[in-house]
Amino acid sequence: MIRVEGLTKLYGDFVAIEDITFSVNEGEIVGFLGPNGAGKTTTMRILTGFMPATEGTAQIAGYDIFSQSLEARRHIGYLPETVPLYTDMTVRGYLDFQGTLRGLKNPRRTNRIDDIIERMRLDEYADTLIGKLSKGYRQRVGLSQALLHEPDVLILDEPTIGIDPIQVVETRQLIKELGKNHTILLSSHILPEVSMVCERVVVVNEGRLVAVDRPENLSTRLGGADRLRLAVRGPAGDVAAALRQVAGVLEVEVERAPGGVERAPGGVEQAHRFVLVCRPGRDLREEVAALIVRRNWGLLELQPMGMSLEEIFLRLTTHEEL
Repeated sequence: MIRVEGLTKLYGDFVAIEDITFSVNEGEIVGFLGPNGAGKTTTMRILTGFMPATEGTAQIAGYDIFSQSLEARRHIGYLPETVPLYTDMTVRGYLDFQGTLRGLKNPRRTNRIDDIIERMRLDEYADTLIGKLSKGYRQRVGLSQALLHEPDVLILDEPTIGIDPIQVVETRQLIKELGKNHTILLSSHILPEVSMVCERVVVVNEGRLVAVDRPENLSTRLGGADRLRLAVRGPAGDVAAALRQVAGVLEVEVERAPGGVERAPGGVEQAHRFVLVCRPGRDLREEVAALIVRRNWGLLELQPMGMSLEEIFLRLTTHEEL
């Protein structure tokens, strides 16, 4: 649905992006990550027809964004980081104006506006001036205009920036729902948010592509999968000491006790979490489980643990490329 090949943008001698290549398949939600100034917004602006590229090609729904710009843009819904709203218009008036620009004719335009207002929970504010809305509700209006013409592709630049935690959760859930019927390219600085909603990530740094893959695959490629997390009911010091004696265990980290597990009446030992850093290529789950059983401790949890998206991001954007 989105195809990018060798995309490059120069401002004089300054290279904003260079040789960016990736694709987003139909029905995918893909995170677009990178530090400030990495080239994310430049790439998104090129994909939406806002600015031309110096080199390379880009297609949206099979249409070339440069030679077939109008056709490609009919398939795009774009939410920029700063939503260009007309604050002296009402929500309904603004959406009617946007629908007219999109070529929607009545009664379809009116029906779509009613549907979008209901879907975005803007019923109470439909006839309110946009200038009187909170940041969160303005963001909803911006997302509404992106959805109004029922595009195949949504390009969302920081959709949850500046809104409160409750609205972040609501927007995140909405994006998941939209992913059932739309192809979505999502830029965000909130990495846990990306890991919750995105199937793959595209990572850029200093204008260049550094990775395109599923987070779990990147974790394995970067050597972060050789860790185990376990929860054991037993004396924390004794458990940690025993785990350090297992061949292949490089480090043992003791975390807080699992939520909801407290010392029971009668002196039953409290459960503790441990993270084992293991030698690459060693699967120690069977040996660790056998050790816990032999010591008559309670094994409550044992699972492989990959790198978090934050760790992957830092590794890829601090001069440790794949």
